[in-house]
Amino acid sequence: MNSASEAIEVLHRNIGRVYVGHREAVDLLMVALLVNGHVLVEDVPGTGKTTLLKALARSIGLSFSRIQCTPDILPTDITGLTYFDQRTGEWVFRPGPVLAHMVLVDEINRATPRAQSALLEAMEERQVTVDGETHLCPRPFLVLATQNPVEMDGTFPLPEAQLDRFMLRLNLGYPAAEDEEEMIRRHASSNLLDELVPVLRDTDVIELQQQASRVHVSSPVLHYVVEIVRATRNQDALRLGASPRASLALYRCSQAMALLRGRSYVLPDDVKAVAVPVLAHRVILSAAALLKDEKPEDWIRAVLAPVPVPAEPLAGVI
Repeated sequence: MNSASEAIEVLHRNIGRVYVGHREAVDLLMVALLVNGHVLVEDVPGTGKTTLLKALARSIGLSFSRIQCTPDILPTDITGLTYFDQRTGEWVFRPGPVLAHMVLVDEINRATPRAQSALLEAMEERQVTVDGETHLCPRPFLVLATQNPVEMDGTFPLPEAQLDRFMLRLNLGYPAAEDEEEMIRRHASSNLLDELVPVLRDTDVIELQQQASRVHVSSPVLHYVVEIVRATRNQDALRLGASPRASLALYRCSQAMALLRGRSYVLPDDVKAVAVPVLAHRVILSAAALLKDEKPEDWIRAVLAPVPVPAEPLAGVI
């Protein structure tokens, strides 16, 4: 596991050259990378959402594309289209930006539902179908989407089915004062993103993903994961609890967090560390909770508290 920890730390340091602070958010982005999952970054403008995602993409030698969502964007602007080439007299497929290793979907809630749905097949099946032909997405494949929760005029909220496709939802928030000062010093004279060079290759990422999938989860910890998710289905404040897909996502992200922390086994603390970003966007608050302006994140934390924590999660591992 040492080589994995070293590779992750090198990637962490490279991103840190551009993106200052929010270590926890960067860790969670690494978790998504290790489980080949998609990420929704939701926060107010100017907090570094796009910078963070670009820094990750440029730190890995992978193809990268960006989709700037607007109300007039079409599904074919995302998936690609088949056109008739008059020079050759043949129909030719022109790939869309979604057929890249890393796809940054900026302000995804500004696209219409029709355009948003064009991402569904790619996010779930890792492929797109255009004019009856299937085109595979490259490996690894990650959709990194941003969303501005403040300016809601003229936007189209993501439906629950599409939110469930995102492995994690992150909220960055404002940086600490010292981090903001350091950010100004670094970015005042040059664009550090242009100077960022890859430190990992696609084969390195795939190897890290395979290592994450082999991280041991004991039976007590597995039971703990399931009980957390099941507890979301028995809350009066939650009209809809987390699905079995959420259980699998919590399991896999816990494995990745353990690998990120240099271990070959999962602890309950790893599960707690990823529970809110994995589950909060997969539950729906009741009307009464919405009227009280309560947040799903707070309810996931409340659900965690009474669930018994395994006393000996490592039994049989050492």
